[in-house]
Amino acid sequence: MSEIVPDRPASDLLARIRAQTPARILTGRAGGSYTTSTWLELRGDHAAARDAVRNDVDLERDLGREFLDRWDLFEVVTLAASKDEYLLRPDLGRSLRLDSRQAIAARRPRGCDVQIVLGDGLSAAALIVQAPKLLPALVDELAAAGLQTGGPFFVRHCRVGVMNDVGEALDPNVVVLLIGERPGLATAESLSAYMAYRPQAGHDDSRRNLISNIHARGVPIDQAAARIVHLASRMIAEQTSGVAIKETWTPSLPSASTPRLDAD
Repeated sequence: MSEIVPDRPASDLLARIRAQTPARILTGRAGGSYTTSTWLELRGDHAAARDAVRNDVDLERDLGREFLDRWDLFEVVTLAASKDEYLLRPDLGRSLRLDSRQAIAARRPRGCDVQIVLGDGLSAAALIVQAPKLLPALVDELAAAGLQTGGPFFVRHCRVGVMNDVGEALDPNVVVLLIGERPGLATAESLSAYMAYRPQAGHDDSRRNLISNIHARGVPIDQAAARIVHLASRMIAEQTSGVAIKETWTPSLPSASTPRLDAD
């Protein structure tokens, strides 16, 4: 007689479904409310999001001296003089201070293919967690593609529009800004890569492209680096960015051994 195998419990199926996404799905309820465990998770994630917005990046403590020395990483600042001013005046975070423009012009070459910039943005945690892994992967991919890279630098109190000042100061073909995304309740560690072809004063979001959700349960580091380099190469070849160009990179197909959600 063959052995009777019990049905897989519903909790196992729910766990496999939830593993496919960071979204809160099928969490259950207690009456008309969340369960206590879900409510506590929401409170914890909300606190992490607030901390990500309010905290500042300490380059040496958070990224490490070895990382700073490897990339000759230095700090410049925008017109926002404090975190409070940065949050209340987004316009000030879009412009570099004059001495910061002079510093990057003195320490980084003009006219490179791709200039990489690190920005704290609205999540210090995202930059701290993702940049040490993404930056070396990205530089390696750029070198393999034959693209000349300008050494990175860090912009404190940074908004996306600062790309225009970087473009005017260094005149690279493409600026890649790695910046912390506004955190949500799924993760506070999501990084974005904003890209623009030869950004200049007056350029707006219609001239920029975005690869977002770079984090452990979003876009993986190796995939993010490959997508950035592929898009940068197309920008240079077609001499444009933003709405005039669409991303065409596609991931390799999964192998036959890749597990599926409905697999036994």
